[in-house]
Amino acid sequence: MKDRGSFSLIRLLSAFKYAIQGIQYAAKSEKNFQIHLFAGSVVIMLSFFLRLDKIEWIFMMISIFGVMALELVNSAMERAVDLATDKIHPLAKQAKDLAAAAVLIYTLMAVLIGVLILGPKMIQLFY
Repeated sequence: MKDRGSFSLIRLLSAFKYAIQGIQYAAKSEKNFQIHLFAGSVVIMLSFFLRLDKIEWIFMMISIFGVMALELVNSAMERAVDLATDKIHPLAKQAKDLAAAAVLIYTLMAVLIGVLILGPKMIQLFY
């Protein structure tokens, strides 16, 4: 077992490297992550255009990055379940469905936050 008690810059840099590799993998191969990445990018550009204040930016960033982080957790959960069993098992299905439901609920919240923040600003542009 590795000694995890002392700080190691090499270990820290390796952790960042593995995390970046995970993001790159998801961006290349996970369709839902690609959708969230695209939608988040559009919302960020729109937010710059609409000149959000600091508090609005905080809510938007928590929403956008929260959805993407939860999608990564969902994908990891799916891989772990697939690794644990190659058979169709009711508990494996439930684990995958519950992880997907968590992403859905957070995404719905993020959309509501986006509508509440961006909606009035967009309406002002046209009226």
